[in-house]
Amino acid sequence: MGDEEQKKGNGRKEATRKNKYAVACSIIGSVISILMGYDTGVMSGAMLFIKEDMKTNDTQVQVLAGILNVCALVGSLTAGRVSDWVGRRRTISLAACIFLAGSVLMGLSPNFGTLLAGRCVAGVGVGYALMIAPVYAAEIASTEIRGSLTSLPEICISFGILLGYVANYLLAKLPLVYGWRAMLGLGALPSAVLAVAVLAMPESPRWLVMQGRADEAVVVLRRVCDPGEVDVRLAEIKAAAGRLADNDAAAAPGSGGKGVWKEMFLHPTPPVRRILLAAFGVHFFQHLTGIEAVVLYSPRIFKAAGIATTSEVLVATIGVGVTKTVLSGIIASLACLGLGLTVIERSEQNHAPTWAVALAIATVFTFIASFSVGVGPITWAYSSEVYPLRLRAQGASVGVAINRVMNAAVSMTFVSLYKAVTIGGAFFVFAGLAVVAAAFFYLACPETQGRPLEEIEEVFSRGWRERLSSPPRAAVELPVSMAGDGKQRQ
Repeated sequence: MGDEEQKKGNGRKEATRKNKYAVACSIIGSVISILMGYDTGVMSGAMLFIKEDMKTNDTQVQVLAGILNVCALVGSLTAGRVSDWVGRRRTISLAACIFLAGSVLMGLSPNFGTLLAGRCVAGVGVGYALMIAPVYAAEIASTEIRGSLTSLPEICISFGILLGYVANYLLAKLPLVYGWRAMLGLGALPSAVLAVAVLAMPESPRWLVMQGRADEAVVVLRRVCDPGEVDVRLAEIKAAAGRLADNDAAAAPGSGGKGVWKEMFLHPTPPVRRILLAAFGVHFFQHLTGIEAVVLYSPRIFKAAGIATTSEVLVATIGVGVTKTVLSGIIASLACLGLGLTVIERSEQNHAPTWAVALAIATVFTFIASFSVGVGPITWAYSSEVYPLRLRAQGASVGVAINRVMNAAVSMTFVSLYKAVTIGGAFFVFAGLAVVAAAFFYLACPETQGRPLEEIEEVFSRGWRERLSSPPRAAVELPVSMAGDGKQRQ
């Protein structure tokens, strides 16, 4: 009895150690998301100084804010094919190199044109980063910890935004000509380190199987899961990849994901159609809640709420960064923010009711917190795991492209929107859109928790009416006898 308990205890310790290794790999892979978050956060403050130094107008400010997301389209739409071709790990390294080049250009820019070019280059890197970080985390993690690890990129983005806000406050004390350049150029240092460090990480075992390199996949699986699970997980991956034969030479290594676009958009099966609707939909609605408007234009929002000096505004934005890493209630927060800002706007200058000022400032923080424990991380966790293995990289690319289009649409139109309908009215619009988003998530996005990646396609075999009217089906277990023998699922 004692020996059995000791064996179980040793098994648990081994599983914990392997989970820690998978977590460490995912954290390193998600550092690229910190860089993206840093760029977003630091730009919100840097724009105040760029406007003063380069005498830019509101249109130029909106273009500068949104161009990164427009250029991220290039990165996101090519990252899937590139990651299928060269691997998940090298794609993370490539993203870091591109972001490094963009940061250097922005930090050394002598004029607005060069600054815009640097922002474009960084945007391509952002497109790569947003696609590859959650995909790598999902493919390296075990079923038990996958949800937590695929949320890491959003947590890292939040942490990066906080670092950007802190850098704004600290570097604002430099002379005007150097301050904003230092803010933007600082991102080059961690990019250079990451570009090299990521090469020490293991490759995704699922990508290795897709390339017909099952022996290497086994080595990685032994490092990230229990010994008894290795053969079972390998068989699951082979089944999902359509490679059940023992002869992996038939796997057509290096195929680079050909035929994926046709399967997704020309001849999708009903489950694939529902998967694409859910995965693309969560990206579409994520930014319609107005998160980019709050994060990128928080200095303007705080000024509208009555915070006067630049120093006070930058301190308040640090509060946004802190809150973004910790709460819940997007719709209520947006509605209350709209109410507070509307009351302030309609009051005499410097005579706004104290309760309205407090409400506006507090609901900025509660909105950020609500986003950060809900729509923010769930978008990336959910969309990275619902695609079948054969579609995952390029499906994630399209999802990120949609995400960036919506991000750019909000960031490049917010100033114009609030000038047209008032700043309070703009947030009432976002509150209404958040209601629509909530309905979509409820109807179109079934629960995937506790399912192996290879079984999630089965979850989408039923439409939303059938899912809501009947209890969920139990997860399908892969018979142990199938492990490594190349037989079909029973």
